[in-house]
This record gives sequence, structure tokens and C-alpha cells, in this order.
Amino acid sequence: MCGIVGYLGDKNSKEILLSGLKELEYRGYDSAGIAVLQNGKVDSFKAIGKLVNLEEKTKDYITEDFSIGIGHTRWATHGKPTELNAHPHIGDESYVVHNGIIENYAELKKQLIADGVTFLSQTDTEVIVHQFEKNLKISDSAFEAFRKTISELKGAYATLLVTKGESKTIFFAKNGSPMLVGVNDDNEKYFASSDTPLIGQCSDVNYFEDGDYGYVTPTELAIFTKDDVKKEAIFTKLSTNKLSAQKDGFRFFMEKEIYEQSSVIADTLLGRLYDDEILFDELDDSLFDGINEIKLCACGTSYHSALTATYLFERYAKIKTSVEVASEFRYRQPIMSKDTLFVVISQSGETADTLETLKMAKAAGLKTLVICNVDNSSMVRLADACILTRAGVEKGVASTKAFATQVTVFWMMALYLAKRNNSLSSQEIVKQINLLREVPSIVKVEDEMHERIKRLSKRYLHGHGFFFIGRDVFYPLALEGALKLKEISYLHAEGYPSGEMKHGPIALADPELFTIALLPQHLLYEKAKSNVEELSARDSTICAISSLAFDKADDFIPINECTDYMLEFFEMMIVVQIFSLEISARLGNDVDMPRNLAKSVTVE
Repeated sequence: MCGIVGYLGDKNSKEILLSGLKELEYRGYDSAGIAVLQNGKVDSFKAIGKLVNLEEKTKDYITEDFSIGIGHTRWATHGKPTELNAHPHIGDESYVVHNGIIENYAELKKQLIADGVTFLSQTDTEVIVHQFEKNLKISDSAFEAFRKTISELKGAYATLLVTKGESKTIFFAKNGSPMLVGVNDDNEKYFASSDTPLIGQCSDVNYFEDGDYGYVTPTELAIFTKDDVKKEAIFTKLSTNKLSAQKDGFRFFMEKEIYEQSSVIADTLLGRLYDDEILFDELDDSLFDGINEIKLCACGTSYHSALTATYLFERYAKIKTSVEVASEFRYRQPIMSKDTLFVVISQSGETADTLETLKMAKAAGLKTLVICNVDNSSMVRLADACILTRAGVEKGVASTKAFATQVTVFWMMALYLAKRNNSLSSQEIVKQINLLREVPSIVKVEDEMHERIKRLSKRYLHGHGFFFIGRDVFYPLALEGALKLKEISYLHAEGYPSGEMKHGPIALADPELFTIALLPQHLLYEKAKSNVEELSARDSTICAISSLAFDKADDFIPINECTDYMLEFFEMMIVVQIFSLEISARLGNDVDMPRNLAKSVTVE
């Protein structure tokens, strides 16, 4: 996801900012920019594409003596990847960089426009700098204006702001998005959104907590809590290993990304959940006019999220829904009617088979929608409409947070359509929205659970295969669990609907067949339990995942008791992801780069 750097000191600010941004390239970005304030003058440079483009723009720019600077690599969430939408964003006298999403930006922007402010970009970030300058006119100091501005923001943010009237000060605030500050013996101050830009520059760092805000000067680091209480910085020694710092202390990028699912799902939800309805600013409601059917098309993990969506769309929105494997759909001369909304799903937006099906739908005159993680990708540019999942970059080849955010989008979309179709009561929609609000906390990985799965994994390194089984939405989750295990452990695994066992697959049951049973308390529990008992009677080794203890299970991974089956879905998703990761790690495989696989499949 987006990256932030900042610097206050006597060295070459431009080089420090560019070097810091280069260390954040692994997070992914589509544009970059810097702003340097020196001797009361601000110089700002922005470029789309790779950092080399920004380096070219700044090659003749030199900073000497004391200056302050801020920099940013942007992963688009509001507005296309353009120079105008790139950070830093500018006011009359001030500049800002920001990671995260300002949930109430539309409300703030509307008022600022009414006050006569002209916006240059399509981003949510720009409201921060204009709101600050609005408050500056009625405040006794720049810091008071900054404090007031932060109190008016809703959502997730890590932000740095500089203003000409305070030429030796960087203002900062952190809520929901990571940020830290580093110091060294030369009394310089460095900011970044992760450790890597600071390695080699600082010896000690302070990691900000949610709600922290304040300012730095050459002589002071002032930090305040969300309750406006001044606090002391807590410095820790900085790691010297850059690769380890990129992984934030995790063993693998995949492990880091599993743990990130809480924050990225929060990003997916931001600005889309209201008290009694779901709103997608990026969708024109007319997209659904005349639509009687939805057809979903995808590959791999995205196919599994789409299959999950078929249950939610038909159950909640009462609209006919089907799902297609893109590589098959391309060649079977399908019948496509114009009352069908054609939806493609892809993490990268470049998956070759899926992209070709989108072209087919466009040629047939269908309305099209893409669910994607990468703005300005081929699918996003081609489709009539797009919903971005906001998962950030996924370095592990085996997808985790992309799947989680896709399912989250589909759940929201089902409720959006349910309200439009009057297929759910307003009370039920409110209930579902409140359940969605719980998902970020539901997917936080508990140390005790992870350790339990890690210990258990040593019992599942042999045998002749795995069945992952589940009913309803837990069937696509079973497919996804089996795929994760296949991808990174190279062990044979299959996902099945629980009720299909006795229609053939149960012939394989013996002690060396491992059954991973998804048993949600709130959806078809007794039926799923009966299916697992059939396998147990044939001596299959059973590992049950449930909030309810199951006496026929050889192994049991408990999840927290939830109030709804969709919350159980997300808890079990975490379990099967970690289960696959720990088995792969024990086998000594390359978890992040499994053999024969690529992250983005751009060929047939």
C-alpha cells in the first residue's frame, strides 16, 4: 500500500526522500512525489509510474543546509493514477502526504467547495490540506489548526503536513495506518510508514499508536494522544536487516499478509458502510437498470470468492447469479443476454483468461463491472464500472488478503442490491452492516490460535491427500483452503461440498486421508456434522474447525463463538490460511514463491 517518508535536518533532503521512497517500492505504487520546504520556499515534484520518473524530474534539483521534506508513493484508492492525484497535495501555503482513507472526505469537500476552495485532484487526501488552511485562518497557531483538522477527520490515516509559516516544523498524525519516527545523534528526524527507509539513517525509532499526533522541530519531538495528553516517545533500537524490515518481523510475506487482513478489510469497508445502507461512490445506480441476472467470471482464488458471491447475491438480493471459470467460458460459445451484468474478478486486473471474457461481454453489449485490486489495470480501463478492493500489494504468490477483500466487497454488494431490490427488510440490512463492521476484529490473528495450528501442522506432513469439506459458502472456502495447501505445500488436496462425499469421494477414506471439516455453528451444522461422521466411520483422520467441540474429530481447531455464519466464514478463512502456511514451512518449501506459479497469470 502507499508509503510515506519525511525528513528534517541539514542533509540533502531530496536524496533522503527519494532513497526512502525506493525502500518502500515493495509495497506497490502507481505514482510518487516529494515536497521540500527550505528558506520559506517549497519545491514540489510529482510523477506517475516508477520512481525513475520522479528521479528524472528532480535530477537538477539540489538542497543544501537545513530543510524539511515529505514524500509519498501512492496506491490509488480515490481517483486515477495521475500527477494531479499524486501526493503531496497542495493548498495555498501548505503540503500534505497521507496513507489511508478519509471516510468523511465527501462531506468535508462539499463544505470546502461551498467556502470557495478549488480542488485540483479527485483524492480524499486533498481535503486535509484545505481543511487545515481553513482552520489556520481562525486559529492562534499552525499546531492548533492541525489539531483541529485531525479531530475533524474520520477514517484511517497516517499523514505529514508542512506549511510555509512554520518552516522548521513537520506536523504528523497516525490513526489506523502505520507510521514511525526515527532520530539519530545528529538530531535529525525521519518519518516513514515502515522500518526500511530508516535503516542506515537512524538508530532509534518510536512507533506511533492510533490517535497519536504532534510535531517535530530541530529541537523537539512533541507527541499527543487522541485525548490531547502530551506523552513521551518510547524509542526502540532499529533493525539493520532490510528484508526482515519489509516483512515487519514475520517469517514470510504470506504470513505478514494474513496478519494484514484486519487492516485491509477495514480499508475495504471505509466510506462504504453507512448506518442503514451500503454506498459505492464509484457506481452509478443506473448500472443495474434492466439487469435480471449477474454472471461472475474469474480464475483461481478469485473464482472461489465469486462462487461465495453466488450464495450471497441469491440469498440477500434475490437476483439470479451464476459463476464461470474464465478459461472455460472463453471457448464454449456461451449465450449472453443483455439483461445480464457481467462481473469479472481479478487481483491484478491483468489475468489473461478473465480479461478475454470481459472483452467478449463488451462485444456482446453487456454491462460490465470489475472487482479488482489495481487501479488503471487493463480490466479497470475496459469495464463500465469498477470497485477497488484496496488490499494493497500482495507479494506472496498464494493469495490471502485479496480473497478476503473480494469476499468483503461481494457481501457489501449483496446488501447494496438487496436495498435496491427491496429483498431484505431495513432491520436486516442494518443487522448485516453491523456484522460487516465486526469483520476487521474477527480476522485479527490470535497468538494462541496460531501456535496451536503450528503445533498441529507436524501431524499433517504425509498421507495420500486432503479433503477440505464444507456446505453453502463454506464449500467455496473449502475449495480455497485446498488450493492454498496445494499451492505452497505441494500436497494433494481437494475441496468438496460436504454432501458429495458419499457420491464417490468417500471411497478414498482411510487413516491416511486427512479431512479438514468446516463446521459452522450457524449454518447447516447438523447436516455437515453428519457428513463428517460418515468419513470418520470409514477411519478418515478428521480435523474439525468449529466453535463447537466435535467428539468424532481426531484434531480440533476451535474458533471463537460468533453470532453469524459469515463471521464464522472469516474466522475459518484465517485458520485454513495459517494451516497451509505452517505445513509448507515445516516441509521447508519457499512459502512466498512456490514452484511453477506466478503472481499474475497474463498468458493462457
